Amino acid sequence: MPIKIPDQLPARDILVREGVSVMDEQTALRQDIRPLQIGLLNLMPNKIRTEAQFARLIGATPLQVELTLVRIGNHKAKNTSEDHLISFYQTWDEVKSRKFDGFIVTGAPIELLAFEDVTYWEELTRILDWTKTNVHSSFFICWGAMAAAWHFHRIPKYTLEQKAFGVFRHGNNAPASPYLTGFSDDFAIPVSRWTEVRSSDIPSGQGLELLMESEETGPCMLAEKTGNRLYMFNHIEYDSTSLKEEYDRDIALGTLIDVPHGYYPDDDPSRPPLNRWRSHAHLLFGNWINQVYQTTTYEL
Repeated sequence: MPIKIPDQLPARDILVREGVSVMDEQTALRQDIRPLQIGLLNLMPNKIRTEAQFARLIGATPLQVELTLVRIGNHKAKNTSEDHLISFYQTWDEVKSRKFDGFIVTGAPIELLAFEDVTYWEELTRILDWTKTNVHSSFFICWGAMAAAWHFHRIPKYTLEQKAFGVFRHGNNAPASPYLTGFSDDFAIPVSRWTEVRSSDIPSGQGLELLMESEETGPCMLAEKTGNRLYMFNHIEYDSTSLKEEYDRDIALGTLIDVPHGYYPDDDPSRPPLNRWRSHAHLLFGNWINQVYQTTTYEL
């Protein structure tokens, strides 16, 4: 089944060109089926690109999904037009009376700030608490995962001396987990962050399970039975060129940055990068959507 997104959303054309099945609003209304209600709290600066990244993964599942785009109400986006936000986004205040089967909170380029110094931290903590009663399953990404891990479990983040940047091999710690069904014993995932969480800080007895980790970059994903929460500390949703664009941007700004690890063939930035994580990204989101579908109630 296809994903239902607004007809005029820019991500729609991108997905159609890639062969992702997208349903128009009139067709969705004619189907006698309850689509899964998935919310996306988009904290990334390039909101249009992030919309496409997550819609691509959610739309590849065999279920009908209705995606609602959500933004922080008291934060003004610098890299996305106000017209786009008004046309396609709702503030959390506008959706907080709703129930969602799944809710995604993205990363944000603010990881070097203390959580409490983030301008919208107070609103974000209210949203995190709201997910406990209004969301069946939550999926936190990168900085969003670190923020949620700190809020719910006081797992600290640490600043790295050197940016963890590139595509790193990760191990499958829990082959029996329904979220890792079909996963290889090891697999590649993009990493782009200046901070980390450490496995030694993951509390025992609180229902947290470390599903993926890397010998080089540490914990990658936690699952929590309470609230059906997933914490993904890396960017498995990234496009093929996302790391290249970050690298090219930093080089243009004169920032000292290493070539992304394991990304370019022979570590040669003049050659097109290879996407080694696409299949596992689709697999992870497909497993998540399947778990949501299997365990959520018909009447939200």
